Amino acid sequence: MIEKLVHINRVSKTVKGGKRFGFAALVVVGDGKGRAGFGKGKAREVPEAITKATAAAKKAMVRVPLKEGRTLHHDARGHFGAGKVTVRTAPPGTGIIAGGPMRAVFESLGVADVVTKSVGTSNPYNMIRATFEALTDQTSPKSVAQRRGKKIADLLGRGGSQTAEADAAAVTE
Repeated sequence: MIEKLVHINRVSKTVKGGKRFGFAALVVVGDGKGRAGFGKGKAREVPEAITKATAAAKKAMVRVPLKEGRTLHHDARGHFGAGKVTVRTAPPGTGIIAGGPMRAVFESLGVADVVTKSVGTSNPYNMIRATFEALTDQTSPKSVAQRRGKKIADLLGRGGSQTAEADAAAVTE
């Protein structure tokens, strides 16, 4: 498991005797093969908050289909609150072009080539939520073909005479 600590926030509560400090941690966890999740944890000590956040992230993991195990199948957009993100596929050798919290998501997910843009907020919580919204929209050609009852080659327009145009031309002759 790849665990990335994205953000630690010190929060305080004012009580009769003064202030009580606590810590909120935001963690992204992934297996490097297309599964990732994020979680947040709060505690009085930093290591305890990180442990809680990691446990929450492991519970909330989602599977994202990857193309050739290195990039996304198609472009996507996601937004949460004021955070809007755009994720785009990229050719081999591009690398992860993403800022801050989004980079942690793609590194833990196992994506090698992706181009992203975040607009509207730099709040790491909203950026990660928007990123995960964009990633949950990802579908692979295999799943689309299965859902529509077609072959993958028919969807991608490959396969020589197996395409719909070739079949239609053979019927008219």
